[in-house]
Amino acid sequence: MELNERKMKILKAVVKDYIETAEAVGSRTISKKHNLGVSAATIRNEMADLEELGYLVQPHTSAGRVPTEKGYKLYVDLLMGTNELNDSDKEIIEKCVESNMNHIQSLIHETSKMLSQLTNYTTIGTTRLVKPSVIKHIQLVSMGEHSILLIIVTDTGDIKKSDIPTKKYLDQAKLNIISDNLTRKLGGKSITDIDNNLIAFIKYEIGEYSSIVDKLLSVLNSNVSDDDVSITLNGVTNILDYPEFNDVLKARSFLDMLETKETVAKIIQSKGILKDNTNIIIGSDNDCQQAQDCSVVTATYKVDNEQIGRISFIGPTRMDYSRIYSIINYMNILLNNK
Repeated sequence: MELNERKMKILKAVVKDYIETAEAVGSRTISKKHNLGVSAATIRNEMADLEELGYLVQPHTSAGRVPTEKGYKLYVDLLMGTNELNDSDKEIIEKCVESNMNHIQSLIHETSKMLSQLTNYTTIGTTRLVKPSVIKHIQLVSMGEHSILLIIVTDTGDIKKSDIPTKKYLDQAKLNIISDNLTRKLGGKSITDIDNNLIAFIKYEIGEYSSIVDKLLSVLNSNVSDDDVSITLNGVTNILDYPEFNDVLKARSFLDMLETKETVAKIIQSKGILKDNTNIIIGSDNDCQQAQDCSVVTATYKVDNEQIGRISFIGPTRMDYSRIYSIINYMNILLNNK
């Protein structure tokens, strides 16, 4: 059974309606609200197929259907568009950015606070308190048949080392070639300068040895301590406005997980769906188990090609991804024009 264009249109309609209403969506609702050019009976059959494919689930025998995590991921990855923000939203965002543009710390944290009020989601503003070190040299050293030593030298003279297990032996000559390639591509850059496009390009170039890049990034990230980062939480209790968190234990678990800086950092650093400067983590993709009932959307912002910080939105998996993504894009436009 293939996921054809009609099924994708129906899935998009179900996701959008469920985000809006938090109620299971039936075929008649889709037929009336969306001009898909097919009968309610056809839509019902297609929704049954989407359920069989794992994109929808029927919570009750007589009810409509709701998206699964798999359904949300397809929507975010392929079906979601951006919406034009209304003039009121634009004015609020513009005023906040304009009034804080001369102080980077305030820009991220005050904008994060404003966006929590605007969207009714919990937001996290993250900035670095110290400038991250810059890569000066990368060297890979053979340590035997199944081990490589990764050495990273920074501009401050720090030397960071880590062992990398390998499935097959790599001689030192080959490792020197890879080391030179990595140094050329990453020398003079900090961890904040290394974007996903550059990572993908380097991985493509070194092919079967791409796992070395993952380890390298892990080492660089691990050397950023919690004390080097300023984090502000806004709208922590906003999640209680959503029916998914009416359960007292579920709500308490959410509030508890935001109590420590370490947990908050883990929540927003998990790997999700990457779209431009945005990382979208849906449900169980989050490395933090307590956050797996939520979705986290994190935007990384730069001014003059230098990363200034991140703003993360946390809400139920039923969050309005399209609206959040549109806000993030509008912020990009404002910052790139400064």
